Amino acid sequence: MSLPRTVTGAPAPDTGRTTILSGALVALFLANLLNFFDRSIPSVVAEPIKHEFALSDLQLGLITSAFTVVYAIAGLPLGRLADRGSRPGIIGVGLLVWSGLTAATGAAGNYMLFILVRLGVGVGEAAFTPAANSMIGDLYPADRRSRAVGIFMLGLPMGLMLAYFTVGRIAEAFDSWRAPFFVAAVPGVILALVMLRMRDPERGGAEQVSIADPGSVRRPIRLLLSIPTLRWLILAGLTFNFAAYAVNSFTVPLLMRQYELKLTSAAVVTGVIVGLTGLFGLLLGARYADRASATSPRSRLMIGVVATAVAAPLTAWALMQNGGSVFLFALLFSLGWLLAYGFYVSVYPAIHDVVVPQLRATATALFFAAMYLLGGFAGPVVVGGISDWFAERAARDAGVQGVAQFAGQGLNSALYLVPLMLALTAGFIYLATRRVDVDSIRMRSSLAD
Repeated sequence: MSLPRTVTGAPAPDTGRTTILSGALVALFLANLLNFFDRSIPSVVAEPIKHEFALSDLQLGLITSAFTVVYAIAGLPLGRLADRGSRPGIIGVGLLVWSGLTAATGAAGNYMLFILVRLGVGVGEAAFTPAANSMIGDLYPADRRSRAVGIFMLGLPMGLMLAYFTVGRIAEAFDSWRAPFFVAAVPGVILALVMLRMRDPERGGAEQVSIADPGSVRRPIRLLLSIPTLRWLILAGLTFNFAAYAVNSFTVPLLMRQYELKLTSAAVVTGVIVGLTGLFGLLLGARYADRASATSPRSRLMIGVVATAVAAPLTAWALMQNGGSVFLFALLFSLGWLLAYGFYVSVYPAIHDVVVPQLRATATALFFAAMYLLGGFAGPVVVGGISDWFAERAARDAGVQGVAQFAGQGLNSALYLVPLMLALTAGFIYLATRRVDVDSIRMRSSLAD
């Protein structure tokens, strides 16, 4: 992977002396928080949207699925663009696009307009993650990268928590499901102006080397897929996001059906399971992952192996409560999901360990395409379909016509796919550990040629 060498970008930051919590990282964290907050709004106000537009559950589900597909597909060309152009500029424009279209979502007069606007939001948000991850790789050296990624990824659970805890109240305060979309657009526009003024770090600055002009790399996707570690990490991302999106989509319905909680209570419990746990999981996991990286890239990836491997039986144990103790269900699932967040602080930095700096945004986009197009899209659809099948079979066995009384049991059974996918994730990350040290050395050797 020897590449021509041309210095590009601004001077590299003094990564050895700057603190982890830099201004650039804070801005990226805030953008990530808005990213997950904005995309979660339709899920929180799904019921009033359904009633106003007279939608079926299938049509309601297509809102999320359509966003996910466009987000995944648009990420590849936008990731390639981020490897060539100004990453803060790309993020700033993306923020303006998705914030403006988030506001436009609140003004949609019918279902088709709503879908079309959400597709545009997906394109805007797709510009963000590849560029942001690439910037982090150039701002922080390998031994501090997990902590930087951990702080950045705190935007995920905090964005989810804000959505679960505030969107409903905003809608109630304004007596309209449209209000949260307008409110959410304002901070995005302000942050976009900040990003547009930010300086792009030098590509490869954290490695203290000059690098090639990204335009000189031919067939980048083929080059990336030739890296064994990255192939295993892509598979791990697929199975992990299958589990994550299934949990995000169906935990509230499960708590309402199987544990008979009201919507508000179910949303709060879900916010704790998928949001609050992330605050601790990411910070603790990042600290241990960076310590492990001082030994080798393989040691850091082993954090992800252990975390997801232990998370699998804990989530299975939670599902075994099967409508019994909601406290035990929430406790066990929260412990499992706290560990599952170790995936992010071990796998994301590993991409930087094995991919040359000028292809990191493209590699992230490729990774996310698999995560969202195959994992995020499939998780809710497959779990939902299997849930329906279990409920219908239970109704037939009971000799009754309706399936509503069996919907909770059907969903509980279908969600056993979550621990299965977590176990597969642990297996794929382990297979990546067998090659990551070799691939990391090869990447660094290519920079020294």
